[in-house]
Amino acid sequence: MADLTQEQWQEQLSNDGHACILDVRTEDELEEGFIPNSKHIDIYLGQEFINQVEALDKSKNYYVYCRSGGRSAQACAIMNQLGYSNTYNLLGGFSEWQGEVSNN
Repeated sequence: MADLTQEQWQEQLSNDGHACILDVRTEDELEEGFIPNSKHIDIYLGQEFINQVEALDKSKNYYVYCRSGGRSAQACAIMNQLGYSNTYNLLGGFSEWQGEVSNN
């Protein structure tokens, strides 16, 4: 797992052909908007979070974010234990995100 600043995260993500963005916030937090093309799996789902994460492609690079960076760091640690070797935590999380935002 690597902690990346907002700038590092966006720069690395834009040059990564094997990138997958993972949003681990709650459904309520999604209403604030989300990073485009991100996959949502709420870390508070517990075992269901683990089940859904285990179904992901382990060969991809995962860029993980939450609201402020705490839960996403935890998610990266869980993913590393499950055999994912490339996980990147967004320091500051969505609350400090300056990039593009989507809303449903």
